[in-house]
Amino acid sequence: MTNTEIRTNYVKVPNGDLQIDAYLAEPTKQGRFPAVIVIQEIFGVNIHIREVAEKLAKEGYVAIAPTLYQRTAPGFEAGYTGEDIQRGRGYKEQTTAAEILSDIQAAIAYLKNLPNVQPDAIGSIGFCFGGHVVYLAATLSDIKATASFYGGGIPNSTPGGGEPTITRTPDIKGQIYAFFGKEDQGIPLEQTEQIEAELKKYQIPHKVFRYDGAGHGFFCNHRASYNAEAAADAWTHVTELFQKTLLLQTV
Repeated sequence: MTNTEIRTNYVKVPNGDLQIDAYLAEPTKQGRFPAVIVIQEIFGVNIHIREVAEKLAKEGYVAIAPTLYQRTAPGFEAGYTGEDIQRGRGYKEQTTAAEILSDIQAAIAYLKNLPNVQPDAIGSIGFCFGGHVVYLAATLSDIKATASFYGGGIPNSTPGGGEPTITRTPDIKGQIYAFFGKEDQGIPLEQTEQIEAELKKYQIPHKVFRYDGAGHGFFCNHRASYNAEAAADAWTHVTELFQKTLLLQTV
């Protein structure tokens, strides 16, 4: 389905009194398609996240990227400078797991109401902060497949405080693939091993990929840490995951 013609739009996702800004990319052709929720880094729904959504739409998915900072910084979007990192981290620290899960559940409800979405074929993909968030979101019953890229802090923290996100591993409902760079200074190897051990312990269908020579943000071609070889290989596995868990649902 690669290179399917697509359309894009900014939409509002209702969550009670909150209206969540989101970027929607979808195939233009008729039909019902699986859907993927794309979760941002700390930098908002910026060009990288929009491009991931578009890439998925060209593969035949309806992709939506809801902002995680709607309550504190609506419209926030940044690049990758030191100042951007500080601002993004500040907004990240104001999020909570409960609010994030509520917003993702709202995005799921929005997708299910679209006439071109197959409602029982929804997955998620997230990067950096979003890689942590999609590990959380994998516990939602509607999420059939999760691609988590270099999610930091999963074994020892959760947004807003409380029991670490890794303690929710037994609640993961679908399959999960996790991607890490071996040169990522923020995610020690032992943390990736701890995540893999918990997934095995609770018999969660999973794969964990660790890339030699790759650092944090290796998938993002707008960052200095971009690693084209690792990114290409990781995308192969992402498409494999979504094809076998989501596309098959629409056949």
